[in-house]
Amino acid sequence: MRTDDFWQLIDRARAGGGAEPAAVAARAVALLAERAPEEIVRYAHHQRRVLAASYKVDLWGAAYLINGGASDDGFEYFRGWLMTQGRAVFARAVADPDSLAELPPVRAAALSGAEFECEDMLAVPWEAYRKATAADLPAGRDPVPVPDLNDFWDFDDEAEAARRLPRLAALFVEPPEE
Repeated sequence: MRTDDFWQLIDRARAGGGAEPAAVAARAVALLAERAPEEIVRYAHHQRRVLAASYKVDLWGAAYLINGGASDDGFEYFRGWLMTQGRAVFARAVADPDSLAELPPVRAAALSGAEFECEDMLAVPWEAYRKATAADLPAGRDPVPVPDLNDFWDFDDEAEAARRLPRLAALFVEPPEE
């Protein structure tokens, strides 16, 4: 599956009505389940590549600030939510995690405390394969390496957060007054 095909499927799921992340994931499952099993396997491989490319320390820091913390699983689920936002938002956030401060729901979360996670989006290929074939998705034969996070920093260090993610820190380290 090409990158364009992967994101077009997600765009179709996003356009299907209701922007709630779980609804986008459910529509992605339905759309993907209509495809041949080989296509679903290729989608799963591409999803692993997208997740590996987004496994960046500053994006993890952004998730930590926005969600008030982010464990390993929490960071995975955050990136699932980020996938539901579409290719442009995802790519911009991977290149510049601080750009997430521009998103209206993220800005609103500074006041509301809303958290952004979508575990369901990560399960799309497994659910689609099961729906299409009544079998489990075969294990990937060509695992995608996950980048090393040697540049980890203390996400609770407010000065470091302000240096690395100034717009997000302005929202979440010292949230705006209501």
